[in-house]
Order: sequence, then structure tokens, then C-alpha cells
Amino acid sequence: MYDFNYHRPSSLEEAAKILAGAEEGIPLAGGHTLLPTLKQRLAQPSDVVDLSGIAELKGISEAGNAVVVGAMTPHAEVNRSQVVRSRIPALAHMASDIGDSQVRHRGTIGGSIANADPSADYPAAVVGLAATVKTNKREIAGDDFFTGLFETALEEHELVVSVSFPVPEKAGYAKFANPASRYPMVGVMVAKAADGVRVAVTGAGPSVFRWTEAEQALASNWSADAIAGLSHSPDGLNSDIHASAEYRAHLIGVMAKRALAAAG
Repeated sequence: MYDFNYHRPSSLEEAAKILAGAEEGIPLAGGHTLLPTLKQRLAQPSDVVDLSGIAELKGISEAGNAVVVGAMTPHAEVNRSQVVRSRIPALAHMASDIGDSQVRHRGTIGGSIANADPSADYPAAVVGLAATVKTNKREIAGDDFFTGLFETALEEHELVVSVSFPVPEKAGYAKFANPASRYPMVGVMVAKAADGVRVAVTGAGPSVFRWTEAEQALASNWSADAIAGLSHSPDGLNSDIHASAEYRAHLIGVMAKRALAAAG
């Protein structure tokens, strides 16, 4: 690990100011990706800005017909929240099965989506529930937030403040987890709302994506039967030591049906 300056600001404004003034500053959320990267000397920031002391980035609330989750809210709190459990049970279920207990108590939703790991769970919720990501500069629609492998629409020194999830009529999430890491080899979020149906897939490709054919089928028939004859192409899907692209393509259909069963 290389030397760096450590900061623990108490406000979002202070954090942004430190990052803007640093030669190569980097924010620290839960640290599950950043700290191993630093230990392996794969990154050499001049300054690390710990966001854990910023109260305005934490907490869960209701705003109209939406659930708003602060960026520094740990997964375990999302899972335990009565607001989330009563309004969007699928989101609470997703949070309950991220990583292990240590990850769930230290990892944060803001850190997860900003990192944009292709096998993270939350991207499926952000896209599948048509969420809006609020930053210290603007608001970004969930469909526009993830742009590629470990890439997002965030600009330099732009920080995630919160994620607003519209409450759906129905939603469900299912994943086929790697037995060691608990990362989804394929995870699918299905959601039905007044403005239509969404099916978001994570883990299968370089970034989260929507399965539009399934959305069209479910719009007229919200049941597993509607997608029974559909299959996703393996073209462009991930292929590694854990699963081939063809196997992941098969899992997309299986997980979509399980997500529908969970949604009811």
C-alpha cells in the first residue's frame, strides 16, 4: 500500500472540496473494493476521503410514492428497514443476500453502484425499479447511470447522495449466487408499475441491462407462462471460470421465472 492523506469530513460540501483540491483524490464508502485495491498497489491516490462521517448521506425515508436510501446506508439497514420491507419487499430481500454478514454491515448502496461491478446486486434494483440517483451536482435516471464495465455516468469528484426508488405495484428479485462470493452469476429484478414492466439483469453481462423481450411479454401477461418460450442470446454475455455465456443465458430465463414467483 502506498502512502496517502486520509480525510474524514463531516459534510458533503467539505468532502467535495477536499476531492476537488486533491492531486488524485478518491472517496471511501464501504471499502470492499477500494481497500483490497490499495493493498495490492493497484491504485495510488494522493488522498482518501472517508465518507462515513457524513450524516446527510445516511438513512432511509419516504418521499411521496418513493423510498429514498442514503448513499452511505449499509445493506443490513436496507434489509431491516420497515419502510423498505413494507413498501418494496424485493429491495429488502435483495439487501439480505448481498455477500456475507460483514459485507452487509459495512458495504453501502452508494459505494456499490458507484463502483458498478458487473456482478453487483443493486444495479438490478436501480434499473429494474426505475430509480433516480441523486448526486451532489444533479439527478441521474437509473437507465442512464450505468454505462459499461465498472463505468457510470458520474463525473470526476461527483458523489452519490441518495437513490430514490419508486414503489412498484409488484416486484421480485432472484439470483444464482456464486457459492464463495455470493455475487450473482445472474440476478434478475422484475417489476410491474403503472408505467409498465421492467426486467433488469445483472451478473450476466459487462453491465446491467434490460431484457426487453421479456418486458413485452409480461406487459400483457404477468406470469411465468408468458416468458416460458423465450430465451436470451448468449452473444455479449460474460464467460469465465464460473459459467459460460451459454449457461448465463439459460440462467436469465430461470431467474426471471423465480423473480416472478417471488413477486406474486
